[in-house]
Amino acid sequence: METKTERRDYRATVQAVAEAYDRDPDFIIPMLQDLQTDLGYVPPEAAKEMAELLHVPLTQIYSVATFYRSFSLVPRGKHIITICMGTVCYLKGAREISALIQSRLGVGPGDTTADRLFTYQPVNCLGACALAPVMMIDDRYFDKVKLGHVPDILETYAKKDERDRDRD
Repeated sequence: METKTERRDYRATVQAVAEAYDRDPDFIIPMLQDLQTDLGYVPPEAAKEMAELLHVPLTQIYSVATFYRSFSLVPRGKHIITICMGTVCYLKGAREISALIQSRLGVGPGDTTADRLFTYQPVNCLGACALAPVMMIDDRYFDKVKLGHVPDILETYAKKDERDRDRD
């Protein structure tokens, strides 16, 4: 259950973001981007705070946040796995790769693993047909992916996360 302290933290974060744009509602997109960068997603309470602070209807905030796929209204994993399901990638094995990712991680499209390490999101196109099948983890592209590559790719990120936690 959320406490009032957490709500105040959202308020402070939203206020700082809005102030950076002079509270101008014309800058809702970059404000939401900054908010998501700070919080990892756009929590409903933060969206409400933003609407109140900018004096715009909450539906305006949600219409932007739900229109653009880059925004998330639910917590996402530390690493975002994106696989292209476009025609060329699909014909070159993206369906099988997608099934393997879902099976290994125990998630469906749009879901996040229980440990919040990975979020899996298939997309219609990544614009890299010559590299098909292509997937991304965060900002890194993996081209000409084969089924046998997938376990090693996922393991690399899981091990990297373990090393990062050990250092903390």
